[in-house]
Amino acid sequence: MCSLVVDLDRLRDFDLGFDPMHPEQSRVPARILGYGEISTVFEIDAEGLRGIAFKRMPIFNTGDEMDRYQTIYAEYNRLLDQEIGLCLPAYGSAALKDVVFPVFYILQRQYAYESIAHRALHRLTEAEVRTLVRAVLRELKKVWDFNARRKDIQVGVDGQLSNWAIEGFDPVRPNLGSRVSLAYLDTSTPLFRVNGVERLDTELFLRSAPSFLVWILRLLYVKDVVNRYYDFRLVATDLIANLYKEQCPQWVPGAIAEANDFFATEAAAFGIQPIDEGSVRSYYRQDAMIWSLYLSMRKVDRFLRTKVLHTGYPYVLPETVKR
Repeated sequence: MCSLVVDLDRLRDFDLGFDPMHPEQSRVPARILGYGEISTVFEIDAEGLRGIAFKRMPIFNTGDEMDRYQTIYAEYNRLLDQEIGLCLPAYGSAALKDVVFPVFYILQRQYAYESIAHRALHRLTEAEVRTLVRAVLRELKKVWDFNARRKDIQVGVDGQLSNWAIEGFDPVRPNLGSRVSLAYLDTSTPLFRVNGVERLDTELFLRSAPSFLVWILRLLYVKDVVNRYYDFRLVATDLIANLYKEQCPQWVPGAIAEANDFFATEAAAFGIQPIDEGSVRSYYRQDAMIWSLYLSMRKVDRFLRTKVLHTGYPYVLPETVKR
């Protein structure tokens, strides 16, 4: 349920003093909670803003663009929560139209650092990792069950481990048990199609890209990247490939076995072909290459815009991403 609200004046004061190069040195300090490939999540150390995870999205050119996005974002959350039955954290949003760059903030209840699945992963046994993978697949199945029922609306979702929080996870006694309760976090890319037409303007994905790369990204990658989130097998492949990024390749075979058993039993109605280790490895290598190159080019763009053109750069970039 949409229930989080913040004082817009406090948030505006934060944003006006925000330093994308050094968020922790902003006028109101911010601590990075996690990097996505396009946006960044952080917490803000200010009265009335603590306990909330903020995703800052400076990708809009006008207030009208933000308004359209906000409508689609709200509908996506409603579909996931009320129609599909995923557990969503308390959430909200805030649009700042009178700052240096128009900025949209997504607000979510902040979970403990250790409870995010890709971090909890490192405290689990191999058997528990398989339990976690199956729990994520069960949540994802709810999306494809909905898609099978509703031919007029198709919902896409990103199943990566970093997009799930484990409810009640205790890092001191990290025993998952046989049933795992998960909350889905990644609602900032509201992908759903109505009668085959994408509701989200996918050109927004390109706003954070260097201008000299936009044409090739539009030509080669955007359609493929978006389409994968509507393909259950590819979403599951991406989920398993995440284990390589988390430096846990030893758990890939077990995760594949768990996924294949799930598709052969609980999700047999979808007729999904088995996943093999070679395809997961190939998928990950290609994905890692694309995003590593993308980050490198964004750093070049940041240098040009801040040091040469002096136009400012609104995005927060990680210095390195371990892959």
